[in-house]
This record gives sequence, structure tokens and C-alpha cells, in this order.
Amino acid sequence: MSLQLLIDDALAQTPPGRAVWVALSGGLDSSLLLTLAADACRRHPRPLYALHVNHRLQVAANDFERHCQRLASRLGVPLYVERVAVERESGRGLEGAAREARYAAFARRVERGETLWLAQHRDDQAETFLLAALRGSGVRGLAGMLPHRVWRGRDLRRPLLGVARAELEEAARQLAVNWVEDPSNTDVTLDRNRLRHQVMPSFAARWPDASVSLARAAQLAGEAEALLGDLATLDLAALGGCPERLPLTPLTELSAPRQRLLIRHCCQVLELPMPPAARLATLLEQLASRRDAEVRIAWPGGEVRCWRGALHLLAPLPELPATWQAVWDGCWPLDTPLGRLSCMLQHDGGERLALRVSARRGGERLAQPQRGSRDLKRLLQEAGLPPWQRRRLLVVWHVGAVVAVIDGTGRAAVPCAPGWRLMSLLAPPGSG
Repeated sequence: MSLQLLIDDALAQTPPGRAVWVALSGGLDSSLLLTLAADACRRHPRPLYALHVNHRLQVAANDFERHCQRLASRLGVPLYVERVAVERESGRGLEGAAREARYAAFARRVERGETLWLAQHRDDQAETFLLAALRGSGVRGLAGMLPHRVWRGRDLRRPLLGVARAELEEAARQLAVNWVEDPSNTDVTLDRNRLRHQVMPSFAARWPDASVSLARAAQLAGEAEALLGDLATLDLAALGGCPERLPLTPLTELSAPRQRLLIRHCCQVLELPMPPAARLATLLEQLASRRDAEVRIAWPGGEVRCWRGALHLLAPLPELPATWQAVWDGCWPLDTPLGRLSCMLQHDGGERLALRVSARRGGERLAQPQRGSRDLKRLLQEAGLPPWQRRRLLVVWHVGAVVAVIDGTGRAAVPCAPGWRLMSLLAPPGSG
């Protein structure tokens, strides 16, 4: 199949009328992909956009951006540029931090339901497989890059994943496509570049079809990963179907490999970063030996907590400073360290209110319908609120008395005091 037919086929697989984006770095692969996509979208009308992410990590970064602007202008494709700041001290390594910043830019620009095309090819896949194997990765890592997946509601596709770089280079020359070479691609101190320039050529000299075979191995690992995903889906359904809360008893009755598989599957469903193997091993050890303890295992972007017979998966939560407080009229959205509070608190009397909102400090009491004044700590325990959520509650005061306790989403953690009503500002009219 010719490259243009390959792109036409990929276009036919996108929802009619939905926009297609091309991630444009300015290199050979993405420059050619945008050129082919522009031709396909002229023949089969579809909104097409290019997205360039400027990582600002090297002097040549602005040259890449200018090339992308010239190419997109020549093709008549609107180009959007995202300039990002890469967190070098994130603990993920420079490449991992750059990837995180890049995908955050994708999420900002590409809408849910739209398609994003990425330009990786067969040689990239072979290198990814080898890197994963050298790192001791499991099936998920060995599967490399998937030709298609849904990511945060966006349709990510790699139309060129089965094509060799040599074929792309020949096609680019025939179509007179210009591209820029990233100077860092020749730095063999970087693992991928060492594979590309030193290891893969020696493989090809001995085994001419090495990249084909390695990419095929990644494809087979991808099929195995899909089957494991099916197994994890079945296990999750058997444990209640709630990925953020897994009951401990049936979880620990699974074999250790199935426990690891299920926890990683839940992280994927919840769009949390995968826990490193060492952290996951520590978690399983603690589950086996400290069933009644309040276990907490954290990693960049995610954490696990155990409480009341369940394992809770969640993103790290912002803290509420103990001294924080604010004045609120009960009507306007309130900005807090936990985010914007989009709710409304009203009193049956209808008068304009002067409220004070603060963090919990201990010893608060709250009047409850038909129960009188109750200790807030006991009310939260009765409500089954996990300890980490209790430390992030907003206490609302009126004339020296607590009248409501609100979580970071604007919901009442326990019933409000008699005569008070809490309503979401996002709720439809009449729903309060």
C-alpha cells in the first residue's frame, strides 16, 4: 500500500466531520505526515490542524518552530504552537519530563473527540522495544507504541508505525518535503541515539530484517497486553467495578501478578501515572503484612492508600493550610487552596450572609437535624469519610457557629445545620 493510501485509510477511520491534528516537530517523519495529511484532507474535506510543541530545551528550538510555520503556511494548514516549560527536576528524567509537558500541551489544544496523528515509524518501534527490554519492562512496555489508542477522550493514531524510515525518506525526497534535523539526534550518550546509530546498524548487518522482527515482537506483545487488559477488566468487575476503590480481601486473594496487573489497569482507567515496579512491590508486601494499617505508597502523580478494608487509588491532593480562612457571602464562587468552590449556601431566612470559611482545627461542633449539636470529628467518622479527605474540608461559620462542612468539590461532607441549604452552582435550575 502506498503512503498516500495509508493516510487515506487512516482518515477514513476518523469520525466524519471531526478535526484531525498532526503533531509537527519539524523532523522528517512529521513533516512528511503533515504533507500527506494535507493532500488527503483536500481530496476528502476534513478540518486539519498542525500542532508544534516548543520544548525550549536547545538553541535550535526556535529554528524548528520557524520551519513548522513555513511548512504549515505552504500547505495551507493552520498551525498552533505550544511553548512549554520542562520540569528538569521532576524525577522522571529529561526525556520523561519533556514527554509529560508535550502531552499536557496536546490535552490543552486538542479537544475530546478529536484525532491526533503522531508520526512514529517502524524503526522507532524497534528501538522502543529494545529499550523496554533492556530496562526489564513487562508486556506493557514491550508492546511499545500502539498504532491506535484513546487517551483522555482523544483518538491517538500512528498511521506510519508500520513503515520503515528509509521508505519515509525516499517519499519525502520525491515530494520535495523539507525538514530539519534535531542536533541532539547525533548525541550517542543518549540511549535511543546509541541504539539508532551504533546498535541497530550492527543488527541490520547481521540480520537485515531486524527492525521488522523487533517491531513484530512489539506487535505480539501488544496483543498479549490487550488480552491481559481483558483479564484485568474481568477482575475489576468481580471486585465491584470501582477502579478508585478496590476491596482488600478479594484483591489479596488474587495471585501477586494479577494484583499488579489489576492495580496498573486501574491506574490506566483513572489516568494516573503507572507506579514504579519497586513501589508496587512495596505496596503488595504491606498489603500482605499490614492489613489493618493505614498504608500509603506514593509516586510522582499518584498514590495508594488503604483504609477500612479497601485500597484507594488517587492523584496527590493539594494541602489546605491549617491557618487558611476567607470571608464569603455564600453566593459567589470562592477561591480556595483546593480550587474554586462553585456552590451556594443559603439560609431559610433569605438574608444576605456574612460567612467565614476556614480549615478544620479540631473541636468543632455542628448542629444536626433532630440530633442536636454533635462533635464534627464523630460526624465525619460516621459518614465514612477517609482521613485524608477529612484533612481537606472547609468549615463554614456564621455568628460563631459551624453551619456547613464542604469538601473541595463543593459538596456537603455531612448534612448542614438546620435551616441551611448547600447547592451546586453547576446544577441545572430547579435541581437544588
